[in-house]
Amino acid sequence: MPRTTKRLTAKTVEHAEAGKHADGGGLSLVVKPNGRRSWVVRLTIDGRQRDIGIGGYPTVSLAEARRKLAEMRAEKAEGGDPAAARRAPQVPTFGEAAEAVHAMNAPRWRNGQHSREWLDSLRRHAAPLWEMRADRIRRADVLAVLHPIWQTKPETARRVRQRIRKTLAYVMAHHEHILANPAGEGIDAALPPMPKVKNHQRAIAYADVPAAVATIEASKASAASKLALRFLILTGMRSGEVRGARWSEIDGETWTIPGPRMKGGIEH
Repeated sequence: MPRTTKRLTAKTVEHAEAGKHADGGGLSLVVKPNGRRSWVVRLTIDGRQRDIGIGGYPTVSLAEARRKLAEMRAEKAEGGDPAAARRAPQVPTFGEAAEAVHAMNAPRWRNGQHSREWLDSLRRHAAPLWEMRADRIRRADVLAVLHPIWQTKPETARRVRQRIRKTLAYVMAHHEHILANPAGEGIDAALPPMPKVKNHQRAIAYADVPAAVATIEASKASAASKLALRFLILTGMRSGEVRGARWSEIDGETWTIPGPRMKGGIEH
């Protein structure tokens, strides 16, 4: 009698001991001594047997592994090479892609706080996406992240959406089969209008500056803060440039700010 392979069940997959457990048709579950489980498909291609990994359990379920086996057999029957297809670059998780985008852009971000906040905001507000494979993220997943903060934290929500969109655009650029960005314009109609952003602090006329400085001098602010603000007023520079000023930049009555500390990147 021909030998038959007893097929796996969800329960046996979960509790299988270390070793290789066949499911039939070339599909096997490999269990490492540390308990880690992964799926392997054995196919004969060009007269040679090849073992092709198709993912780990439980990320890839038993049903999903069988589906992948069927797809690979169909691909082979049509003359394709399933092994070659799986040597192509793997789609990263959203978190991996976000870290790659951050690493690519961080060198040109002169504001260290912005650089840290870029990733932190995604880890905090887009946590449900972090471990998802980027090509499996759908519009509903992005909306589930944005809806809770869209109207209560509009500026944060706008930035988070922009960063999600940029991260997924990075993945699209590296994987041509991903054709749409789930954080793009397609979700606009599902997001309610944002509340109006409050106006920035109004400017004061130059004639009122002495009185404003006197008010600041009479305040309980630290001496360093008072002097820094006076320096800012006298030079007309941004607060970041004032806070980052170095004695080495000042020569007599001339303060020369190097390009890397200027918003435009040009020495001033």
